[in-house]
Amino acid sequence: MRLQESGEMYLETILILSKERTFVRAIDVGEYMGYSKPSVSRAIGILKNGGYVESDKHGYLILTESGREIAEKIYERHTMLSSFLEALGVSEKTAARDACKIEHDISDETFEAIKKHAKEKGYGKKE
Repeated sequence: MRLQESGEMYLETILILSKERTFVRAIDVGEYMGYSKPSVSRAIGILKNGGYVESDKHGYLILTESGREIAEKIYERHTMLSSFLEALGVSEKTAARDACKIEHDISDETFEAIKKHAKEKGYGKKE
């Protein structure tokens, strides 16, 4: 099952929030993304059905192995592309916004080439 961009964004958000706090709830995801409770509930349901997210008895969200793999891939792309664009002189806000658009559509081949180029030029990767 190929996830749509919105599904990837939810997985990335769960990953980011899990780096900041011990437990991640659907309400935390909604607040972070600026989405309503019904929208988040529907999306989380789809991700659960797809095998990307589970929840424990307290309702805390947990990425499955496949969900974490996708989330980490998208997060790496976002952070690296943001840094790369900033190194080119793009403002931090615009770089983050544009990286968010690019990260979902860029091919693995192109991303790896950009990553290699950035590493060779010493652009680094922000976390």
